[in-house]
Amino acid sequence: MTLATVEHLTLEAYLNYDDGTNTRYELVNGELTPMSLGLGQHGEIADFLNNQFRSNISENKQDWVSKQMVVGVQSPRAGRWDTVRIPDVVVMLRSQWRKLQNREAVITLSEPPPVLVVEVVSQSTQSIDYRAKRSEYSVLDIAEYWIVDPTEAKVTILSLKEGWYDAAEFTGTALIESATFPSLDLSADQILQGDLYVN
Repeated sequence: MTLATVEHLTLEAYLNYDDGTNTRYELVNGELTPMSLGLGQHGEIADFLNNQFRSNISENKQDWVSKQMVVGVQSPRAGRWDTVRIPDVVVMLRSQWRKLQNREAVITLSEPPPVLVVEVVSQSTQSIDYRAKRSEYSVLDIAEYWIVDPTEAKVTILSLKEGWYDAAEFTGTALIESATFPSLDLSADQILQGDLYVN
C-alpha cells in the first residue's frame, strides 16, 4: 500500500499557482485550502464594513485604504512561514497598497502589518477564525482584528496589548468601540445585517 503525499508549496509557488479555475485558495502550512463562498449574508457584512471603513477613512483624511477579499497576509503557523490568509476586509496604509499594484497582493513578513483585519465567521471557519487566525494575527502585530459572527449574533473586536489580544464582545444595539475607527457609529446589529439593516 502506498500513501499519497501532499505537495507543500512555497510562498513563491503559491503566488504563481494557477489551476485554471476561479477558485480562491489560502495557503495553510504549504497546502492549498479552497475558500468557500459562504452565505449571501457573509458577503453582505464584508461589503457593508468595507464601505463603512472607506467612508470613515475619507471623512477623517486617514492615509489608509480598505479592501475586500483582494489582499493576502503572509502569516506564521506552527513555526513555518508558508501560510497566507485572505481576510474578508483589510485596512492598510495607502502607500503599501500602491506598492502592491505591480505584484501579487500579499503583504509579506518584511512589510508593515495591516492596520486592521476582519473575518466574517461561517460554520466551516468558526474554529479557524477564533483560534488559529487570532494567534497568527497577534504574532504579526496587527493592532485590531474583528470577528463578525452571524452564527452567534455578535461582533468581537480584538485589540493588541503587549503581544496578546484583549477581546470586547458586542451584541444587539450595543455600539462597537474601535481604537482604529473611534468615530464609527455602528451597533452590532447594524454590522450583522449590513445594508439590510432597517432602523
